[in-house]
Amino acid sequence: MDRRKFLLSGATAIGAGMIGAAQMTSAKESSTAKITPPSLADNNNQVCTLPHKMRLCDATICLATKAVMGEWGREMVSLPFKLEDKVDVTGMSEYMKYAQSVRLISENAPLRFEPGMRLIGSATVIEAAGHQVPLYNQSSVSHTTFGYEQALRTGMGGVRAKLMSRLKDTNLSTKQRDYLESMRICLDAYGAWHKRNMELAASKGATQIAEAMKRVPEHAPTTFFEGVLALHLTWAWTRLCGNWSGIGRIDKMLGPLLAKDLAAGKISLNEARELVAHFWLMGAEWTKPVGPGSGDAQFYQNIILGGIDEKGVEVTNPVTYLVLDVVEELRMSDFPIAVRLSPKSPELLLKRIAEVQRLGGGIIATYNEPVVIEAMTKLGYPLEEARNFTNDGCWEVLVPGKTAFTYMPFDTLQLLQEVMGVQSASNPIPKYADFDQLYTAFEQRLATHVKWYHEIADGWMVGGGPATVPSLFVEGCIENAADYNDRGAKYYQLACHAGGMADTANSLMAIKQAVFDTKLVSWDDLVTAIRSDWRDNESLRRLLASRVPTYGNDNDQADAMAERVYNSFTTLVAETKFRKGVFRPAGISTFGRELEWSPVRKATADGHHAGDILATNFSPSPGSDKYGPTAALCSYCKMDFTNLPGIGAFELKVMPSSVKGDKGIQTMVGLLKGFMKMGGCFLHIDVVDSVVLMDAQKHPEKYPNLSVRVAGWSARFATLNKQWQDMIINRTQQVV
Repeated sequence: MDRRKFLLSGATAIGAGMIGAAQMTSAKESSTAKITPPSLADNNNQVCTLPHKMRLCDATICLATKAVMGEWGREMVSLPFKLEDKVDVTGMSEYMKYAQSVRLISENAPLRFEPGMRLIGSATVIEAAGHQVPLYNQSSVSHTTFGYEQALRTGMGGVRAKLMSRLKDTNLSTKQRDYLESMRICLDAYGAWHKRNMELAASKGATQIAEAMKRVPEHAPTTFFEGVLALHLTWAWTRLCGNWSGIGRIDKMLGPLLAKDLAAGKISLNEARELVAHFWLMGAEWTKPVGPGSGDAQFYQNIILGGIDEKGVEVTNPVTYLVLDVVEELRMSDFPIAVRLSPKSPELLLKRIAEVQRLGGGIIATYNEPVVIEAMTKLGYPLEEARNFTNDGCWEVLVPGKTAFTYMPFDTLQLLQEVMGVQSASNPIPKYADFDQLYTAFEQRLATHVKWYHEIADGWMVGGGPATVPSLFVEGCIENAADYNDRGAKYYQLACHAGGMADTANSLMAIKQAVFDTKLVSWDDLVTAIRSDWRDNESLRRLLASRVPTYGNDNDQADAMAERVYNSFTTLVAETKFRKGVFRPAGISTFGRELEWSPVRKATADGHHAGDILATNFSPSPGSDKYGPTAALCSYCKMDFTNLPGIGAFELKVMPSSVKGDKGIQTMVGLLKGFMKMGGCFLHIDVVDSVVLMDAQKHPEKYPNLSVRVAGWSARFATLNKQWQDMIINRTQQVV
């Protein structure tokens, strides 16, 4: 298959944003196009001058295709020895075992450099892609974003200087000194890996790379090329050691360097775009043709674009638009993107988001920045820290380079079904005099769960195993001489995540109306019908499924019930926002757990059968949102998301034919503006035709690069197993 056609296979099949031969710019034309270098003040009018055209050279497309086809992923290896084969670990601390593992990885991992590459540095050890620290055989760190911005600002030399200064402290305990010495060994290991790559680049005639590596990342980059190379090398090494970190605010990190180079005439936008593209394709090196059940590209390496900085100044710059250009052309889903939007966001940015979203792939999602910042400050973060938020690799927000994060998910629907007594037909049916008594019982069960969560959070991340490499890039660990996994970081954040929110609200709505308001069915008869999965009660099931108002249709009754459940949950969690060193944000998610939960859920009061796959995240249940995307979005936006610092995602699956032409772009921009104006939190739009998805399920060879948004990540559809594919297909197809 032609390489450009391969990379376009997803969007071409969808039929949205199709690129014809007459529209394409040849590689030669693309590389010689004359574009006036923009300043930061006028970049909105000049950066994106070639929409919907092929800009990248053939060598870049060739390398990107190799990555997407899994050529590099299949080359990953295990190191041919164990730690104990090389090091006498007798009496050695765990910190030192970890550090010696990192040293051996750095000295022995295979290197990769092919003709045409503009960057160097690969994570080639297969255990790293399995969320393990190679040789040390411990689960590695993910769900966070390391402090790459701080590392670029000072260079690795700045990290080393801070560490060596700390080691001079004569009051360090034996454990602290051992830990800091293990950090020093890891830094030396990075130096060894860096030297090996620099020598390889020189031997391959890649003079620009080899010369730049004499400066970076040891010193702060001074040019855009140095910045991209330094960021990639630092990230690739942490990844080689098994860690799955997000990249963070790439335009904030690299934008000033590009602006300076453009103003000095040292680089063109086309050259800069090629560099961004090579960063992108290097991020796909773990891709294989067959992914896990939930798809490929799940390495939490998210990118954040736009928004304001710590002082409140808009970040959006040429790098922002170059990233969107690259995504538009390569269609690679390996770096999911979230754009921070506000009423002050440039109009061109909204348009470019819509143009790229319209091509499908579900790669770009959006935050409502003012809402997120307010939620973080209400939780207790300082304003400057909140303004700099990024995410953990999915969509939960945190302060980059300063935060240790994870979350604890649970299913609200199962809690409701517990108090309903539907799990077992042999147990007595619980009695409730009225709906409020039932709701109080549910709220008490919810409170019991939240109390247990807070007890877990009290002792979380105390005395954990080594995470020395991440600790190098997280503020507080060197200063406190304490590991990332042992309360060394500046911030700790354990989120309580509720799933099944829409289905819980719909079930409560059905019970209220059918049992207590209209007396359509008695409580005992309803519970009995649910226990039997509606056996001999099909007419009742259909009546409840068709007549009870549901969340996602801008129905005030249904949405008020969803809001009541939402408020109960967020209020209970917020009673303890911070305790014993841990922030405790409420969040709403399923991240695909609706598949995991379906076998243990019983039938629902709103007419679903036991085992049905229900709502994802904070979206409506499949098929229940009947009045279009605007109504569904209105239901979602009735919640006060400043009370949800753990974030709750809303998904829209849009029919490509409904967003064609300029009118389609205007419509999608209108959705983004409405989402912000109404107070939404996190929105991702996937423009894809269910008919195409069903065909791709039967004929995956026809759609090798067809990407879809799964949850907090995107994946090539062919790498999902059938259950995950069915979940995507069953989402409501909206016409905007």
